[in-house]
Amino acid sequence: MARRTQAEVESQPDTWSRAIELAAATGALPGAGANVLGVGCGTSYYILDSYARRRQQLGQGRTRTAIATELDDDDAYDAAILLSRSGTTSDLVRLARDLSRRTRTIAITGTPGSPITEAAHETIVMDFADERSVVQTRYATSALTLLRASIGDDVAGLPDLARAALAEPLAVDPADYDHIVFLGTGWARGLAEEAALKLRESARLWTESYASLEYRHGPIACASPRSLVWALTPLPADVVEAVHATGATLRVATADPQAELVRVHRLAVAYARHRGLECDSPEHLSRSVVVE
Repeated sequence: MARRTQAEVESQPDTWSRAIELAAATGALPGAGANVLGVGCGTSYYILDSYARRRQQLGQGRTRTAIATELDDDDAYDAAILLSRSGTTSDLVRLARDLSRRTRTIAITGTPGSPITEAAHETIVMDFADERSVVQTRYATSALTLLRASIGDDVAGLPDLARAALAEPLAVDPADYDHIVFLGTGWARGLAEEAALKLRESARLWTESYASLEYRHGPIACASPRSLVWALTPLPADVVEAVHATGATLRVATADPQAELVRVHRLAVAYARHRGLECDSPEHLSRSVVVE
């Protein structure tokens, strides 16, 4: 049970290292000052959202993200990045064709020769990070590593941080909590969304995600002693006090938020096993959403 997913999770230090090497070798990704659009679905959207916020934070240029089915403008962009592990997601392929008529498009995919590679002007293939499992783990984080490296972010130490996250004891006992809330601010906001999605997909767990300072504006009402609040970025004292007052357990990450996703991946596998679920191929999910 979950053998494929576990192996993919444990391979992340190596795939992140390869993504760093790929970023140094490719000239396809937008340079500083470019006006960039990132488009994805599900996990890919959350990864691009994190990239966009980080790119702007580092002063690399205006960067907007959109869900493939929700792009509602005809603004001019210097480049559009389309992220798709399978390269077959219908909504994204269709949008790639449309965007390619008005801007430079760059597809990042794990599958060479897939439809999105034909729709985009340029393609970056990350087949070394492709997965057999339905739920994305190493592909998504490797793509984020590539994107962060392309904007000059400090990624050199990420593989070692991933190794540390894999070597330590499991962060949480699945028997202790039936509700987990992920918080993040800045570029970690998208990673909080992604963390919550991993546990929903893999283990059907009740998870939520919020911008850190939004949590007190209503969502905290659901917190209880069976809740874990997991912050991917530091929290102000008033939020810490408010969480403790609910009886919930609080965990605050101290490392790079991306490395914290490795801990979440391990926990997702553990929760699936605890609940007797097969997270290699969860019910109702497929590797790609293809609409004829």
